[in-house]
Amino acid sequence: MFIIQFSLLILFLDFGLKSGNSSVGRASASQAEGRGFESHLPLNDMIYTLGETVYDIIFEGGNPVASRPGGAMLNSAVSLGRMKVPVELITEYSSDEIGKLVHEFLIDNTVGTSYIHRYNDGKTAVSIAILDEKRNPHYSFYKFYPENRLTGSFPDIDENDIILFGSLYSLDDKIKVRVTEFLQMARNKGALIIYDPNIRSSKCSSLEDLPDRVRENILMADIIRASDEDLENIFGTSDVKALLKQQLIPPTQVMIVTRGAMAVDLWLRDKIRRLPVRKIVPVSTIGAGDSFNAGLIYALYKIGATPVNLVQPDPLEWKKIVNTGIEFAAAACMSFDNYIPENFAQDSELLSNVSKIVNR
Repeated sequence: MFIIQFSLLILFLDFGLKSGNSSVGRASASQAEGRGFESHLPLNDMIYTLGETVYDIIFEGGNPVASRPGGAMLNSAVSLGRMKVPVELITEYSSDEIGKLVHEFLIDNTVGTSYIHRYNDGKTAVSIAILDEKRNPHYSFYKFYPENRLTGSFPDIDENDIILFGSLYSLDDKIKVRVTEFLQMARNKGALIIYDPNIRSSKCSSLEDLPDRVRENILMADIIRASDEDLENIFGTSDVKALLKQQLIPPTQVMIVTRGAMAVDLWLRDKIRRLPVRKIVPVSTIGAGDSFNAGLIYALYKIGATPVNLVQPDPLEWKKIVNTGIEFAAAACMSFDNYIPENFAQDSELLSNVSKIVNR
């Protein structure tokens, strides 16, 4: 099975790279320079997403149907870039042909690349995502990392910055020390930190000390955004009250649990509020949670949220904040893209909800 999948992957990549059928927009050198995004970023009020980059090959009915730059934190960064807010991706990928595609795609979507480590002695990670009848992906990953990982520089953090991190990448022993040091520094400086465990496979539950490792990350975060599947795989239950009562997770200021097409639970000030989601017929759910995170961060950025004022918005305003995430997620599910559409900022009506609570 591995040989068949890998052969299909190579054939599809070869066809896409030679024929131009990949969805990645190629920005010319002059276009990249003309944007001037990386060199003109402000020194504060920045959004950083930290996580793994992969190149997704999407299969439907046994056939490859699309390819996209992916990885949870890349997906969130692209959605934020398309909303024209300042965002930097902290990650690593190769200088190979796929890595070049990813890099050009990020620049084309106004995602900062100043803190991306490009290596030569390995390959950019690739995933095969097979969609089931409910349009949910099932993954196989192919990773060829070098011995020395994430050796690039990390940014200086300001108290007004927002950081999103998570997935198995944040638990990887080979980079854990550097990631933890960065997050502790950010926390000490007063940045707003959001953690998405993104543990979507029950196979991950066999990882040694998984609940304890996740708890360590939770303790560094101000907001936890997890899916019910994440919590089931990590702790055996997605009942927030039960998790708190059993001390499986420590109390946090804000916790948001997305429950697929059912609802979103908001834990705020010791109460749970259940919010409905919009019913849609998805094309792909690959980027749903990542786009939800982007919508959440977009709203928090617009209201100037910090760890100090995080619980000041009343429940009605928090409902608008969460609904922004819901609308971002719904939009991402309507195509094979892992992110909101490029014209989302102009066409979406959801921004009227956010505009009522922005203070800048």
